[in-house]
Amino acid sequence: MITPTQTNSSSNSKAGSNSSGLFRLPDGRSLFITFALVTSLFLLWGFCNGMIDILNKHFQDSLHINKQQSGLVQFANYLAYFLMAIPAGLIARKTGYKGGIIVGLVLIAGGAFWFIPATTIGQYWAFLLGVFIVAAGMTCLETIANPYTTVLGPPESGATRINIAQTFNGVGWILGPIIGRQFVFAGGQGANANAGLHVPYLGIAVIASVLLVIFIFSKIPDLRTEDEVQKTPEQKSAEKPSSRQLISIGVVLVVVCGLLAFFIFPIMGLIWTMLNLPDASLVPTQYGLLSVGYIIAFILIAKNWDLFRRKHYTLGIAAQFFYVAAQTGIFSFCVNYIIENDSAVTAATAALWLGSIGFGLFAFGRLCGSGAISQFKPHLVLAAYAGINVLLCALTMGGGMLGLVALFGTFFFMSVMFPTIFALGIRGLGDHTKLGASLIVMSIVGGAIAPPFMGHIADVHSMRMGMVVPLICFLFIAFYGLAWQKLENKDREVKKSATTLK
Repeated sequence: MITPTQTNSSSNSKAGSNSSGLFRLPDGRSLFITFALVTSLFLLWGFCNGMIDILNKHFQDSLHINKQQSGLVQFANYLAYFLMAIPAGLIARKTGYKGGIIVGLVLIAGGAFWFIPATTIGQYWAFLLGVFIVAAGMTCLETIANPYTTVLGPPESGATRINIAQTFNGVGWILGPIIGRQFVFAGGQGANANAGLHVPYLGIAVIASVLLVIFIFSKIPDLRTEDEVQKTPEQKSAEKPSSRQLISIGVVLVVVCGLLAFFIFPIMGLIWTMLNLPDASLVPTQYGLLSVGYIIAFILIAKNWDLFRRKHYTLGIAAQFFYVAAQTGIFSFCVNYIIENDSAVTAATAALWLGSIGFGLFAFGRLCGSGAISQFKPHLVLAAYAGINVLLCALTMGGGMLGLVALFGTFFFMSVMFPTIFALGIRGLGDHTKLGASLIVMSIVGGAIAPPFMGHIADVHSMRMGMVVPLICFLFIAFYGLAWQKLENKDREVKKSATTLK
């Protein structure tokens, strides 16, 4: 016999399973409108990123620079992510989600408007500055919008919401090069080669300004995850590392900083040369910044040891770093790869293929990937997709039609990696979720390193050989996917033991 209470529970359960339940809170409020507004931000920054991926080839032709130098477009873009991620998290903590979104939209609008005078200046640094400011705004939006989508409804459907939002992000990636190519490549090869570059960015500035007004006058609830509100003050006190652990932290950071210096120092040297800065100040600046970064990282990890001792999270940061490195490298040099494979193809046509075929497969892959993740364990889907991309990257190194098909195939299988790594990385972080999300977004700096490195290989050898960089990146991601369950189980046991001791 079913009681009235049971009947109501059954009805509520069914309601929770339909589309409205996807955005409904336990108190009955529907947040569909809020989700739709936030999703528009995914579309906006997807368009901005899609635009960036056609600038490499354009600046090679209009400013007569090589592939390594053109990779500085991505360096400026992802350096902003690296520098702005933690401040964006702090802004969200101080002003709420709405305040952080407003700051992000102001920066995007300001950076996009800057392209008008930058076109008049006509120098590389001016365009890089515009890219940097726009990317700083995108960092605010990504740091806030990704975790925010997971709380706009029942916790169990958070992964579904973030994948829906990321699908619209994929649509933005498609529209960026398709619309942008109409203006970016319209100036030809002469003195007016950059004349039309400001037009699509003017459109971005107007759209960002309109969204800014909408968000200012909209009610955006400042929600929290259940993990953030259920802990007692005693549980919130982070465990301090032991002396042995502090030594281990120091040693690991030396290795990490050494690897970063290996990649970043040559890029800094390239920037120094292009800006005509004094050679004598390069080395002191390099090691000065590295030392400051080391100290800040050591303090941050020591103060938040309860977060950083969770291996499924720390390796998640590394996996996201390598994923964005691979994605950015492939996206950035797709046009170059197509032209190298077939010299009869123009840059404008290659950009059209990038937008329609490449990013079309990317968006379609997110739709298919959402279904795959709902049916299978996310970490295994991640491992399988990364493993397939290792094989596809190997095929691209062979060139020809098979290589071209394999290149576009990587777009499909990259599609779900960012949201999946993000969701796996922040799983169970509780009070550390906002800081954890900020640092995962910060790891997007991987996109600043891969393009110049790939460009250097392409300049010395070929664009085909440059594909070895994303191949190595996908190998690590496959390892993370395979190891994630074991890492997460071990982290949960450590957390349970610490709670018992308290």
